[in-house]
Amino acid sequence: MSTPASTTTKQPSTPSEPTSAPSRKRGGSAGGTAFTVLTWALALIFFFPVFWMALTGFKNEADAYTETPRLFFAPTLTQFQNVLDEATPFAVNSLVATTASTILVVLLALPAAYALSIRPVKKTQDVLFFFISTKMLPLVAVIVPLYVIVGQIGALDNIWVMIVLYTAMNLPIAVWMMRSFLQEIPGEVLEAAEMDGAGLVKVWRHVMIPITAPGIAATALICVIFAWNEFFFAVNLTASASSTVPVYLVGFIASQGLYFAQLSAAATLASLPVVIAGWIAQKQLVRGLSMGAIK
Repeated sequence: MSTPASTTTKQPSTPSEPTSAPSRKRGGSAGGTAFTVLTWALALIFFFPVFWMALTGFKNEADAYTETPRLFFAPTLTQFQNVLDEATPFAVNSLVATTASTILVVLLALPAAYALSIRPVKKTQDVLFFFISTKMLPLVAVIVPLYVIVGQIGALDNIWVMIVLYTAMNLPIAVWMMRSFLQEIPGEVLEAAEMDGAGLVKVWRHVMIPITAPGIAATALICVIFAWNEFFFAVNLTASASSTVPVYLVGFIASQGLYFAQLSAAATLASLPVVIAGWIAQKQLVRGLSMGAIK
């Protein structure tokens, strides 16, 4: 008979803690929603000029050159067709110079980064500082001697000169990036490969390149962006046979005024190769740029 008495004497516990939990949850979700809205707003603000440029490419010059911007108009592909007809030689020159210089940069930066990271010597820091110091020199300070040298050897308006210059321009930053990626390779992995009898070529092929592939992709993509967008060397050392896409875009600035619609169409098409390359290599780019962030 003591069992009912014991059951009646139980007092229900008062849940004091859970009452504050929903309020914290609501506050956290509200803060997260506000942060998301702010992020989207900032992204749209930064993306709007790109959107407006692409939209203007579908306009006629009369619709593009108005005091009040027109959001509604009759779209046309005339500007893109004109650009594709005119800009093909410039695009081919940019593609050749960018691809060839990027391949050369990767082939030269890998052994240099290996020597400076896996097999460093006493003056490694001095070498690294020399590499990066070349990026501190203003391009306008070297254009006159470069123009004289290139003119003396008869190589003005030559695509191979642009390839060499783009390679020299991107090589320092590529060596620094590749060195940081190679330093993330555990030394035990390399020692194990050497103990198994693997030579330098096999270590590169089966160990180092697979591990640093995201870093190589990130480095190559940055070199592609820099080479594709380079303007100063191209406008001063090329005339017609080797002019690149950035030089072609300047041609729309004439004494008669700006051709906004055709310039927007040309700029949109000029941006597509870099955007497509970045979209294809986005996983490798993110992994490569984040290597070493988490130990």
